[in-house]
Amino acid sequence: MLGLLKVIFKALFAALSSRRDLVFENLSLRQQLVVLRRKYRRPRIGIVDKAFWLVVRRVWYDWRRVLFIVEPDTVVRWHRAGFGLYWKWISRKRARRGRRPTTKELRELIFKMVVENPTWGAPRIHGELKMLGFGISERTVLYWMHKTPRNPEPAKPWAAFLSSHCEAIAAMDFFTVPTLTFGVLYCFFVIAHDRRRILHFNVTKHPTSEWVSQQLREAFPYDSAPCYLIFDRDVTFSAEVVETANALGVKPVRTSIKSPWQNGIAERFVGSSRRDLLDRVIVFNEHHLKRLMTDYVRYYHDDRTHLGLKKQTPAGRETAEQKNAVCKVVAIPRLGGLHHRYELAA
Repeated sequence: MLGLLKVIFKALFAALSSRRDLVFENLSLRQQLVVLRRKYRRPRIGIVDKAFWLVVRRVWYDWRRVLFIVEPDTVVRWHRAGFGLYWKWISRKRARRGRRPTTKELRELIFKMVVENPTWGAPRIHGELKMLGFGISERTVLYWMHKTPRNPEPAKPWAAFLSSHCEAIAAMDFFTVPTLTFGVLYCFFVIAHDRRRILHFNVTKHPTSEWVSQQLREAFPYDSAPCYLIFDRDVTFSAEVVETANALGVKPVRTSIKSPWQNGIAERFVGSSRRDLLDRVIVFNEHHLKRLMTDYVRYYHDDRTHLGLKKQTPAGRETAEQKNAVCKVVAIPRLGGLHHRYELAA
């Protein structure tokens, strides 16, 4: 009964509808039948089908009533996507007129000059670019200078500052070494910051302020003292040591409490000497430790390469010429065979 009423209602509606609506209704229903008859489990709606419903939506107001295979919101979404593609196509990049844009390479070069030369202004950078043959105005250089990204490594200026003053800085420190008989020896050293050179070292069982003062006099003879001497707050570095440093023309600089990183060059030497030698041997007595450290300082200066010196040695080891072919290499033992130095065979 309900199905008969539905058929009668549709017949009355069709009789009252205009011929134009009937044409669109039949066309829409036939199109959906074509989609449903395709040999797929789930009807696949192609570009042509979407275009059909976009057109019907534009020309027929009652299109929602006969749409069954998809939701009306889907058709609206298709229309919006097509709208976006249309405007993307008409807004595509065309030939630009006017002043030539600044290339990415030139912008990065300006940024590099600004970071590497913080005191330079636009005229100086523009002059350098002009010498390199770049045709760019000073006003453009100033514009891109204001666009320079913030320096991600703020420690670099401090590294440049310290490298410019390292030749005037030295540091001193103690480190302990256990002996075979469970005693403790104290190794004192003074290291220069410029080439990581050990200026002086000595070994003692009982370090005192008088002994440290005498070591400083031996480390800096004939007015060879640096401008600054860094040391920690060890009780041995008392007022007498400070007076001795002042008498030698050195300005003493104490590090903060529990801040070994402020005397990093000295701490690196302590760590290197332990890893390279002292952790691999058993020290018998004071004389034995002094002999071992003498050999190690010689190896440290002449043979051991340092990352902080661009993989050179403190004494300036001579670099062989680059070889294209493999040559015979001779291993020369150092520190009793714990380390080796390699040379090209004659």
